[in-house]
Amino acid sequence: MKLSVFKALLKEMETIRFQLPNGQLVPAHFHVTEVGSVSKNFIDCGGTIRHEKMVNFQLWEANDYDHRLHPEKLISIIELSENKLGLTDEEIEVEYQGETIGKYGLEVEGNKFLLTSLTTDCLAKDKCGIPAEKIKVSLSSLLSQKKSSCTPGSGCC
Repeated sequence: MKLSVFKALLKEMETIRFQLPNGQLVPAHFHVTEVGSVSKNFIDCGGTIRHEKMVNFQLWEANDYDHRLHPEKLISIIELSENKLGLTDEEIEVEYQGETIGKYGLEVEGNKFLLTSLTTDCLAKDKCGIPAEKIKVSLSSLLSQKKSSCTPGSGCC
């Protein structure tokens, strides 16, 4: 989700809720401890130089159970970051503490934001020689299909 979309959605919300991929909600007393711009410059395994830029939010919870971050306050934090850090309208990545710091994508469903799982991938499959994934078929299922679809005289054998 791009920053502009997130801000527009916040303007329509009374509360902010984030849901983890396992369905659990981030406790309502969370803090947004960081809003930042992250740039990543790298070379993929095929030798191509790549650049990524994203907006980063870090969610954190403490024993401050009375704390509630309201949408208008988060919008003001984002706008301050846009002015002071030069944030641009990039995709948002969210960090949240689990067993280790997890990184998530962001989507919306109804009145809550979904933290979506991110995965790694080879960006240069064509240069690495990674074969396309083959369909795995059980031999026993082929035998049962042959028995049920092939009749004497049908010409299938």
